[in-house]
Amino acid sequence: IPLVEDVCEAHGATFKTRKLGSYGLISNFSFYYAHHMSTIEGGMVCTDDEEIYQILRMFRSHGMIREANNEEVKNKYISNYKDLNPDFIFAFPGYNVRNTEVGAVIGRNQLKRLDENIKKRNKNLALFLDGLNKKLYRKDFILEGCSNYAFPLVLKKPDFEFRDRLESHMRKNGIEFRRGNAGGGNQMRQPYLRGIVKNKEWEKYPEAEHIHHFGWYIGNYPDLEELKILNLCKLLNDLY
Repeated sequence: IPLVEDVCEAHGATFKTRKLGSYGLISNFSFYYAHHMSTIEGGMVCTDDEEIYQILRMFRSHGMIREANNEEVKNKYISNYKDLNPDFIFAFPGYNVRNTEVGAVIGRNQLKRLDENIKKRNKNLALFLDGLNKKLYRKDFILEGCSNYAFPLVLKKPDFEFRDRLESHMRKNGIEFRRGNAGGGNQMRQPYLRGIVKNKEWEKYPEAEHIHHFGWYIGNYPDLEELKILNLCKLLNDLY
């Protein structure tokens, strides 16, 4: 089974001392501005498969063969489609997802401090989890190999009334959050999977459902002050 690794928010994370993104046939990283490092927009796909690499280069730029850097690949299309302008042969229905030189410079410069920033993020996470009330919130996360992106806040028990009070409390105090953690919660509830995933199929996955309704992301960043983290924990615990 080909493994595709979605490591969009896991820059620098490891499993058994090996970096995530190095296990699969393909892996993808996001450089969205709120992630571990940013090129303002965009991301990166990694692979060590030559055929996939050439296809990805074409996908990145309208599906055009001229973006391939393997002459054999380009010449194959040119010889098979002699009635087409070699500069405008579209092998795939691609979009323009090329990044800019400015974005690349910004991203490459951040590589110098990525490891140090990950250490700071993980230190912030440890302080946050340590400060939470274990009667209210889950704290039993496995942190080995972690590269934290945002603080995970998950209620220990389902409670819609408490959830609504908590969200109101956070909004009132200027705490930004995202319910369902990353990507909109339980993906099986999303419209793009209707017709692929059976209706109500999501009910078979109680942990994903619990996070969908009772889990949040709260922002973490390397320069976040310790006092702000402690104040955040106090604010979250005060509802008990």
